[in-house]
Amino acid sequence: MDRAEDRVEHGFNPEEEDKKGLKGDEMSVEQIFERQEVPSWRKQLTMRAFVVSFVLSILFSFIVMKLNLTTGIIPSLNVSAGLLGFFFVRTWTKILEKSGLLKQPFTRQENTVIQTCVVASSGIAFSGGFGSYLFGMSERIAKQSGDSGGFKNPSLGWIIGFLFVVSFLGLFSVVPLRKIMVIDFKLTYPSGTATAHLINSFHTPQGAKLAKKQVKTLGKFFSFSFLWGFFQWFFTAGDDCGFVSFPTFGLKAYKNKFYFDFSATYVGVGMICPYMINISVLLGGILSWGLMWPLIETRKGDWYPAGLPSSNMHGLQGYKVFIAIAMILGDGLYNFFKVLSRTLTGLFYQVRGRQALPIANQPSPESDTSKKLSYDDQRRTQLFLKDQIPTWFSIAGYVTIAAISTIVVPHIIHELKWYYILVIYIFAPTLAFCNAYGCGLTDWSLASTYGKLAIFTIGAWAGSHGGVLAGLAACGVMMNIVSTASDLMQDFKTGYLTLASPRSMFVSQVIGTSMGCIVSPCVFWLFYKAFDDLGLPNSQYPAPFAIVYRNMSILGVQGFSALPKNCLLLCYVFFGAAIAINFIKDMLGKKWGSFIPLPMAMAIPFYLGPYFAIDMCVGSLILFVWEKLNKAKADAFAPAVASGLICGDGIWTLPNSILALARVKPPICMKFLSRATNSKVDTFLGS
Repeated sequence: MDRAEDRVEHGFNPEEEDKKGLKGDEMSVEQIFERQEVPSWRKQLTMRAFVVSFVLSILFSFIVMKLNLTTGIIPSLNVSAGLLGFFFVRTWTKILEKSGLLKQPFTRQENTVIQTCVVASSGIAFSGGFGSYLFGMSERIAKQSGDSGGFKNPSLGWIIGFLFVVSFLGLFSVVPLRKIMVIDFKLTYPSGTATAHLINSFHTPQGAKLAKKQVKTLGKFFSFSFLWGFFQWFFTAGDDCGFVSFPTFGLKAYKNKFYFDFSATYVGVGMICPYMINISVLLGGILSWGLMWPLIETRKGDWYPAGLPSSNMHGLQGYKVFIAIAMILGDGLYNFFKVLSRTLTGLFYQVRGRQALPIANQPSPESDTSKKLSYDDQRRTQLFLKDQIPTWFSIAGYVTIAAISTIVVPHIIHELKWYYILVIYIFAPTLAFCNAYGCGLTDWSLASTYGKLAIFTIGAWAGSHGGVLAGLAACGVMMNIVSTASDLMQDFKTGYLTLASPRSMFVSQVIGTSMGCIVSPCVFWLFYKAFDDLGLPNSQYPAPFAIVYRNMSILGVQGFSALPKNCLLLCYVFFGAAIAINFIKDMLGKKWGSFIPLPMAMAIPFYLGPYFAIDMCVGSLILFVWEKLNKAKADAFAPAVASGLICGDGIWTLPNSILALARVKPPICMKFLSRATNSKVDTFLGS
């Protein structure tokens, strides 16, 4: 699970992939590619790579934006990016090769550049806060929170400007540490390692055949998912109608958000996410909407006024939001201190030289002497150190962008004063290093947790005079720095294992980030203009984390006075429970701890409801049955099937948004009514 509560990552197992790539009696990875010339870093950065990256970044930005604005659960798209990048460029080069016009063959280094650029670009759709802190500043979310602490409505101009001045600092902050992290400390970076093994395998003859089949499978399910979304659209002419409002378990269960909404996206997400993530989300939904909210609702008139609307934060809505916040903070702080302690312990032993770092799956010292590994390591280290990025360049870049940002950001968001930003930028390189190092050990980026710390710190410092907006904006500044820092170090690890130059990795990350700073706001703006109810609780795109982040900022400024009656006690209970569950999970170890649910995942349906958890569990069930029937085929093709379902449904949002902008309504409303409502309709029709 990556990017704290908002982003769930699940890729190939690096250890298993390594076994496939390094068979005992066959050549090692770099011996297979020994006869292939490694292109210079400039030749790795091809025009065709960036054209493909731009097209894919638009596709993935729509997908991430849709996930951001619906539930906030975002799976890893690295596999899809690498696979589609390989397919598009390989198809193009084959055509040129047959016509005799091919000047430069397609290499794994170029494939790595595409994957890096696409993930950097679509990553801005996450770290840009369109479903969290940035949209949380809007008047629409402020009204739902009952907050008069000011607002700043979205506008394409200031969003693009804000992202451009805060999204590049993380890149410059960790560049000087790339050798220490990748070569000296030998940090694992599981996602980066898995992506490298995937790309390496694509460019072997056997891997290319499998990739071709995977792309074909992805295309089939992409088409099915897109057409299914189009078919469903015809039946959604009114509110609460169509397949998305299908009362699968009855109308009573539907009222409490228990239903299957036929979402191809979340069936696909369920196939990518680990089983325990999906089960945790479902358990959270049962606990909250099945038990707690119905019980608290019986205290109406005692714990909170009976006449309050359902969206009022001093009513039942307040319990939903603040208890979820308590669980998110408990889980986030526990993992923050766990990763921080591992980081400090690892650094201490590394500096003192007493023992190796506590890195999982590290080969023993004896196995390091094997010829295959030593040859691979030698070749990779030699090329990784060949194209140096000068330290003065990264320091000068950081200072320059920090100075520009400190001047510009207060003019965009007046409540965030220049001295708040200056303090953040003084501490940011240290925090970026901690996040990048911790991510290398655990594959867990704590960008959201660092953002929440900024919300509470800057919000409390600013106080009642603009503290809510200052805290949200500070969250954005901090999240962008630490998120891009860990992403870049993951890419350096991928580049190290595929012999891609650090310079080409850095340049592709910069170009991808630049693309994201334009593409992501434009995609969000399309959603914002097309759907008038964007951000409202029962809408198609409720943006759940926007109100969560807004209320965190209110809590930081106002303290516990913002909570309804007995809500604080329940928050304490669930905050402690989140810490206790994580502690028990760690104490039980990997074998038994894997059966303990994740509090962060449990907290997500507290506000939204469990309907999407049912979709995800259906995806898990499909994968489980498939693995029982044919595990090898499931391992090879399940990521492609899941990616096709997600991509098809995600890209359907583009024509859906255009139809909404044009005010074209579907022709049919397929609504499911209770017996009492049906009898009223019969009476009306009879009269």
